[in-house]
Amino acid sequence: MNIQKILRSCGIHDGTFHADEVTACALLMLFNLIDEDKIFRTRDTTILATCEFVCDVGGLYDPEQKLFDHHQADYQGPYSSAGMVLEYLLRKNIIQSNEYDFFNRSLVMGVDAHDNGRDPLIPGFCSFSHVVSNFTPIHYDCTPEEQDQAFHEALKFAYHYLRRMLERFRYVQSCRETVSACMAAYKNCLIFEKNIPWLDIFFELDGEKHPALFVIMPSGNHWKLRGIPPSYQNRMKVRLPLPIEWAGLLDEELKRVSGIPGAIFCHKGRFISVWETREDAFKALEYTLKNGKVEGNGNNFWKDHQRGTSL
Repeated sequence: MNIQKILRSCGIHDGTFHADEVTACALLMLFNLIDEDKIFRTRDTTILATCEFVCDVGGLYDPEQKLFDHHQADYQGPYSSAGMVLEYLLRKNIIQSNEYDFFNRSLVMGVDAHDNGRDPLIPGFCSFSHVVSNFTPIHYDCTPEEQDQAFHEALKFAYHYLRRMLERFRYVQSCRETVSACMAAYKNCLIFEKNIPWLDIFFELDGEKHPALFVIMPSGNHWKLRGIPPSYQNRMKVRLPLPIEWAGLLDEELKRVSGIPGAIFCHKGRFISVWETREDAFKALEYTLKNGKVEGNGNNFWKDHQRGTSL
């Protein structure tokens, strides 16, 4: 007997919802595979059988049949329904491999770990799964209608969050050629004429082996000099800190200590500073390279820039 499927529908379990099926549904909505008004929260097998997708319920993992449950004993993999759906999107070429890696590393691996009991439970740390869980009704004796309403509130939040993640990722990737050209043109310092996301692409393009120590780019109406991390994993550090005597200084005090009229701010962590003009930022760079005793042509950097040669 062939059961007529409801196109663009998804079945999930009723009762208390969790971040994994919320995320699974949000992913399917984001890539235009299901409609929110065709999500059925039930454990009724006759209803689930009519759904095009079934997530986190049903006891079967069969991507070809669009069944994504992970609770059955014969599934021993690392995924929750979120990871199962994300991999399905990749296998069906609905998303590209770099989009899969981005979503997996940025969010879905954590959702899977939380749902499967591998959450590290770090004090003071609030994960995406914790945020979604807080959408569940406060009172345990709530009605099914209250649970459904809360689920859709959580789903809307997750959908908009994932959509923003995807838009940001695609914007970052659109800057790839600009970052690549800059890496080819400059050595000690990458110079961008507009404020763009550069760090992720820099390390995707083997930036760990690139000799650059700093980045100069606009920051609103000003310019910033920012240290480059030694690696993506150590992105809270920098290859060469800004001068220790600048740490935490503002405006007039930084002007006095640096001798640069356009000084505005230097972070106490010595990884970023802000200057009034492009030229001020270059003066700050020259000062830093000299006082940091950088090996190679650091002391000739400013002269090279003035001549318009490769940096």
